[in-house]
Amino acid sequence: MYNASMPRVLLSGISVSRMLQPRTQLAAFSSRHTITEGPLSVPAKTGIDLLRDPNLNKGMAMTLAERQTVGVHGLLPPNFITQEDQVKRCLKHLQDKSTDLEKYIYLCSLQDRNERLFFRLLDDHLEDLMPIIYTPTVGLACQKYGTLFRRPRGLYITIHDKGHIYDILKNWPIKKVKAVCFTDGERILGLGDQGCQGMGIPVGKLALYTGCASINPKYCLPVTLDVGTNNQDLLKDPMYIGLRHKRVIGEEYDELLDEFITACKARYGSSVLMHFEDFGNQHAFRLLSKYKDTTCCFNDDIQGTASVALAGVLGSLRITENKITDHRFVFLGAGEANLGIAELISLKMEKEGIPREEAYKKIYMMDSRGLIIKSRSDLTSHKLNFAKDMEPCTNLAEVVKKIKPTALIGAAATPNTFTQEIVEEMARNNERPIIFALSNPTSKSECSAEEAYSWSKNKAVFASGSPFPQYVAENGSVFQPGQGNNAYIFPAVALAVMCCGSIRIPDDLFLRAAEALAQLVSEEDLAVGRVYPRLCDIKEISIKVAMAVIERCYELNLATVLPMPEDLESFVRSQLYSNAYPSFIPETYEYGQ
Repeated sequence: MYNASMPRVLLSGISVSRMLQPRTQLAAFSSRHTITEGPLSVPAKTGIDLLRDPNLNKGMAMTLAERQTVGVHGLLPPNFITQEDQVKRCLKHLQDKSTDLEKYIYLCSLQDRNERLFFRLLDDHLEDLMPIIYTPTVGLACQKYGTLFRRPRGLYITIHDKGHIYDILKNWPIKKVKAVCFTDGERILGLGDQGCQGMGIPVGKLALYTGCASINPKYCLPVTLDVGTNNQDLLKDPMYIGLRHKRVIGEEYDELLDEFITACKARYGSSVLMHFEDFGNQHAFRLLSKYKDTTCCFNDDIQGTASVALAGVLGSLRITENKITDHRFVFLGAGEANLGIAELISLKMEKEGIPREEAYKKIYMMDSRGLIIKSRSDLTSHKLNFAKDMEPCTNLAEVVKKIKPTALIGAAATPNTFTQEIVEEMARNNERPIIFALSNPTSKSECSAEEAYSWSKNKAVFASGSPFPQYVAENGSVFQPGQGNNAYIFPAVALAVMCCGSIRIPDDLFLRAAEALAQLVSEEDLAVGRVYPRLCDIKEISIKVAMAVIERCYELNLATVLPMPEDLESFVRSQLYSNAYPSFIPETYEYGQ
């Protein structure tokens, strides 16, 4: 069990800048203080103010004594129900909604008025609700965000706020922020530039921090950096809520990012987690390279996607019964997602014993201009690693016939590109072809699960970025396709680095997360063609993945919470957020005789 001598972390309670403390001081501090939150007792707010605070409001779950104690008696109907009863009522409301967008709006309103109930609902029904609070519904929500905006849920910082960003951060009511998820809205899922309305993404991502890994939501801050938009439809839309001018780029853009990250570290501590989300290709790799060695940061589109895709590949190897170095990969799309996947696969191959250059030779990539080859003059440095000495080719079917890959991975946001011809060719060349259609949302998927299974005569090892229903083959075989959802990775990595106080997040941590996730795939999962564990087990999965990442942090001397806990699992579990309602009745005592 967890005890008072274990190291303390900063998910709740006392605020300490780990980066500014010598490690010996931190160890001494750890032995003297506890930070686990106890019963809330009488809250600072009372009366109608309490009911309007989503962090405190319990609705009709307050007992009569609590209502009288905090001054809300008479402000609520004279009925007393449990949190379990409230969940049932919420489900009834959701069932009455006719569209997923209406369900999304309802869940947002629930989070705005009763945060613990919102996360309890997610806890009990995460597999059903994840497609509502995140992809694919969140994509539509971003497109409609101008009409959906009700109340603040995050910070909006614009290009015109340069020089004043720290002051804006001070307007956020919580000072003990431990994680900042931020976007500039340039590349929202597969939908492109959504400008200021991309706020739905960091809000949704941070909801999954709590829903998947039990990170305390009050320590999470969503931010949109509004530098304008190049989306003409938004600029013309009278309901658009962002800046009405073209995107600012170049030196002025870089100055904004630099001031923002510097201000966050000044306000929240130099080890605050900075989560890049849905930045465009022209900025994503460059910004990650710029900050990764000096800031505790990651880009989920690059590193999180890479990690979950690699985990799926590693799970697939238990079906194909060979090693990753035995495979040849063809990638459709050479954006940040696929380049991140390709680099992490290369790193894994290197760990398996082949030189990185040899690993690159096993990976072929296609972008909008065709196969990436050395004779092209338009290649970025990241694409050059995978350039081949071959003739030009712009047709995916021809590439598959020529290269005969064992694995085909798509993340180009171009639907229906894995055609019947291509899938059949993959099946002719491989006993169990690996086919991953990773583009989001579902409307952008390269092919459906049914198409992959039926066209390959049930030979495909399939995974997708958005969820697909199970497929029943003509012979009665049942396939339950796995979803390569980043939610398996980024909440667990965030939990890990927050628990151990990691000063950086190198690719090696995402490799370890992928390996840990793949190890959690059961034989029962593989029997139905699922290369990921069940999403309904995500909280336990996140804890186990986080533990593996924490161990790697200590191996790499990145952790600042010392010494390493002897009972790591108990330590991690002691930091988790609880959605159970606290009591508002203070403890009392009698004088002794």
